Order: sequence, then structure tokens, then C-alpha cells
Amino acid sequence: MNKLTKICAASALVFASSQTLAADVTITIQNLTQGMYFTPIAAVAHSPDASLFEVGEEASPEIQEMAEGGSLAGLTTIATSISADVLAEPTAGPLGPTESVSGSFMTADGNTVLSVVAMILPSNDGFIGLDNWAIPAEAGTYTVYLNAYDAGTEANDEIVGGGEPGTPGMPAPPFLTLGTGGSGVTAVSSNTNVHIHPGNIGDDDLAGGTSDVTNSIHRWLNPVAKVTVTVN
Repeated sequence: MNKLTKICAASALVFASSQTLAADVTITIQNLTQGMYFTPIAAVAHSPDASLFEVGEEASPEIQEMAEGGSLAGLTTIATSISADVLAEPTAGPLGPTESVSGSFMTADGNTVLSVVAMILPSNDGFIGLDNWAIPAEAGTYTVYLNAYDAGTEANDEIVGGGEPGTPGMPAPPFLTLGTGGSGVTAVSSNTNVHIHPGNIGDDDLAGGTSDVTNSIHRWLNPVAKVTVTVN
């Protein structure tokens, strides 16, 4: 189900009946992990009737596209179509451990909640997520910590492979040092809805074992990201 598409008509009704003031917002996102990377990040201010994702529900094709391969094309297209305010790709490349990136936008009337997503690497379909966080009306600086979610669209086999939706395996961009020849941690996804990611298992065998992920580098504990929102 495509959440953002579903609420287009409802959003129009909300805008017509109860306008809210625009806000000048600056967003800083920091990677809190020791060895994980984030793909280009989408920060979206939108109507409360919209949702990029919902925990416990099936991921949309656009969330799958982002969580399995890092692409923001589908999400940004839909967000733009419903007059959401979008900061897509505030960094030109991956956001490495402890690194931060910032961006600003002026939100339109009615776009009163903030959502943030980006794929987390290496993983099969993991992503950082903020869902419908209410942007404060009062000027100030606010901090939110983000968990890593599993889109539930692909088994966490932890084997180098795809990156395209529906193609098994993890993307392996050149900035990652991954193993090869892993047999696979699992072949099935036990939870096909969006849920808190259980984390990578990994191993210490770069030329075999069950995983192509290194267990001393590519594991994490939540929260994985810090979002600082300044309302000017």
C-alpha cells in the first residue's frame, strides 16, 4: 500500500479547512554508529495525514526501493506530488560513522510533521526512520534519536548481492569492506512488516562463514542516528 499516495485527497481537505503556519526549519542528522553508513537521506515535511512508513504494516514499494538499494526516487516523486517539502540527498555521498549533514527548508502551510529515512549499510533492507514527528510551533532547538528499522521485504542473509528491489543480497559499494563466500545467515524473512531491525550478526571470516558482514565492525545498538531540528 502506498501511504503517501493514499492520503492525497485527504491532505487537500485538511489544507482547505485548517491552515497552519509555515516554519523555517534546519535539520542536522548525525550517524551514531561505529561502522555503519547511511545512504543519501530524505527529510520530508508533510501533512499529518501522510506517512512514509508505519511500524507493523507492510512497506510500500517506495520504502522497499529505499531500504534495499538506497534509492530515493520513488519517495521524492510521491512527496512532491502531494506538495510536501523535501530535503532529498542533503549529502552527495554516504554518511559515515560519527559524521553529520545539515539542510534547511521553509515548510508550506499544513506540512506540520517531519519524517526521515535512509538505508543503513551494510544491510539487506535496513533503514533509519523517523515517522510523523510533530514540528514544534515554538522557535528553538529540538533533538530526536532514531532507531534502525527492517523493511521486512528481504531476508537478512547478510550476503553481498543485489540492491535492486526483490533481488536477494546486500549492496556492496566500494567504500565498504565486506567478506565474500558467505553461506547466508537466513533464507527467509520471519516478519514481513516494518519492524525494529534485529541488527547484523556477522562473523570474522572474510572468505566464507555464514555472513559477509564483519561482526567487529558492522553491528549496532539503537539509536543509530541523532536528528537535531532547529525551528527559526
